Amino acid sequence: MTQRLWMDLLQLRYFQVVARRQHLSRAAAELRIAQPSLSRAIARLEADLGVPLFDRAGRGLRLNRFGAGFLRRVDRVLKEVEDARRELADAAGLDHGSVSVAAETPLTLVGLLTGFRAEHPGVDIRLHQSSAPAMAEQLRTGEVDLCFASQPLTGPNLRTSELLREEVLLGVPPGHRLAGRTGVRPEEFADEPFVTTRPGYWPREMADRLFAAAGLRPTYVCETDEPGSTGELIAAGLGIGLVPAFSRRATAYPPDCWVELAAPGCHRSLTLVWRADTYSSEAARRLAAFATDHFRDL
Repeated sequence: MTQRLWMDLLQLRYFQVVARRQHLSRAAAELRIAQPSLSRAIARLEADLGVPLFDRAGRGLRLNRFGAGFLRRVDRVLKEVEDARRELADAAGLDHGSVSVAAETPLTLVGLLTGFRAEHPGVDIRLHQSSAPAMAEQLRTGEVDLCFASQPLTGPNLRTSELLREEVLLGVPPGHRLAGRTGVRPEEFADEPFVTTRPGYWPREMADRLFAAAGLRPTYVCETDEPGSTGELIAAGLGIGLVPAFSRRATAYPPDCWVELAAPGCHRSLTLVWRADTYSSEAARRLAAFATDHFRDL
C-alpha cells in the first residue's frame, strides 16, 4: 500500500512538471530521469485515468481539456502533501525546516540570507531567480513560499508587504556628458545606448514606461536576465541604464555617475509576496520577519 501510494504521488509529480514544461525532454531534465521512463510514466497515468491528458505535436505536448482540469486537482493534492510535510518538520523543530524563495536578482538578498543562515543554520534555503510572471506562477503552484518582487504580482490570494522603497537613478559611465547632472529628462538621453534587462524584470518595465510616456524609442544595446549586473555593464562603458539607489552600497561607482531623473514614478518598491490560502512553515515565517527587520535597518 505504501509503495503504491508513493508511486501514485510520483506519477502526479511527473505529470505536474510535464504539464508546466509542455515538453518531455525538458521535463525529464528537470526531474533528472530518463525521457523514456518519463514517457512511460505519463502513458501509465493516462491508461489508469482512461483519458489522454495531452495533445501530441512532434516532441511537444499540450494540455487538453482533460489535462487542464486534472492539473488543477493535482496542484492542490501535491500542495496539501507538501504542507503536511512542512507541518511535521515544524513539529520536529526549526533545524529541520526548509523555505523556498524567488527574486528578480539574488544580489538583493545576499545580506539578508547570510544573516538568516547565521541565525538558523539548520534551515534549508532554496533560491530561484525569476521574472515577475514566473514568480506569480511559482507561488500559484507552491514551488516557492516567498517572493521578493520589485513589481506587482498577479494571482488569487496573494498578500504583500513593502520592505524597501527607494529612488531609481540613471547610471552613466565615468566621464559621461550627463555625469554630475540632476533632474535629467528622458528626452536628454533617448539617443544613448541603453543597458537594461529582458521583459519581465522591473528595470525593463520602468524603462519602457518612461520612454513611452515621453513618446520616445530607446536604443537597447544590452538585455540581460540579471538586473544586478547593470551597474557593472554601465561602468564598463557599454551604455547607460536605470539603477536602484540600493546599488550604491554594492558598486564601486563614482558619486557623480548616479544621476537623478526628472520623471514621475522613478522609484522601486521591493515587496515580500506570499499566498494567504496555504500553510506557511515556521521557516518561511521566520524568514519573512527577518527580512522585514533587515530592510528596515537599511
